[in-house]
Amino acid sequence: MEEMFDVAVIGTGPAGLSAAVTLKIRNKKVILFGSRELSEKVSKAHEIQNYLGLPAIKGQELARKFNEHIDSLGLAITQDQVTACYSMGSYFSFTTKTNQLYSAKAVIVATGVNFGKPFDGEETFLGRGVSYCATCDAPFYKGKTVAVIAQTEKEEKEASFLSEVCEKVYYIPLYKMQNVFGEKNIQVVQDQVVRIEGGMKAEKLVLKDGEINVDGIFILRDSVSPKQLVPGLELDENHIKVNRQMETNIKGLFACGDITGLPYQYIKSAGEGNVAALSAVKYLSQMKSS
Repeated sequence: MEEMFDVAVIGTGPAGLSAAVTLKIRNKKVILFGSRELSEKVSKAHEIQNYLGLPAIKGQELARKFNEHIDSLGLAITQDQVTACYSMGSYFSFTTKTNQLYSAKAVIVATGVNFGKPFDGEETFLGRGVSYCATCDAPFYKGKTVAVIAQTEKEEKEASFLSEVCEKVYYIPLYKMQNVFGEKNIQVVQDQVVRIEGGMKAEKLVLKDGEINVDGIFILRDSVSPKQLVPGLELDENHIKVNRQMETNIKGLFACGDITGLPYQYIKSAGEGNVAALSAVKYLSQMKSS
């Protein structure tokens, strides 16, 4: 049986890191999912003027201080993307992009707002020909034709992996692609995605300048929309709905940072991360005493 953590924190921006630090100080067994590069939004910021105690700090310098802080506490980052999270009553079970299984008594979602607007037809065919995880679902498309819609160059490795399983892979980059695939069964298509069509399952990817008939479509982003990440999670438009304690409508699941709504400010995110962590600590204490 997989290891049970007290709290899983999803996201390594100011909100997620603040939550993880507070949980560590409160002696909780925490697993932190994200990137060692932390938040691209932070690291690429030219200058941040309203982070208390750090006036006119460059984004790269703030990211360096974040790393120093978590390193001083021995907080490790699990560099894997969570693709689904399910409430099992007294705990949560979730899967990642590398098809690993994890369990935690509580969860804090701090994924930011980088997931973007779903493509037309994406939600309709999710689980019926549309997938967010190549490693998880590649075996279903052995010897078949798939399309990969990729947000960043990191997904090129996923396309190469799919080419070992699938007969044909169409690769649609949503970024300026610099590399060239060595695999002959990967075809790069520089075009804009319009919609996904099909009957009982996804069968066609409609582009601005053409169409591609496929057996499956992999949409690979840096983060997954909260609606797909946690079934049953209540939203307020594109944001997760929370109260002042950062509690969601799902018991034991908390959210903080940009994913909870405006304003998109680093210092606001860090504060919410602290509140979410303290609320999770209180929740764990109540679980233990009940």
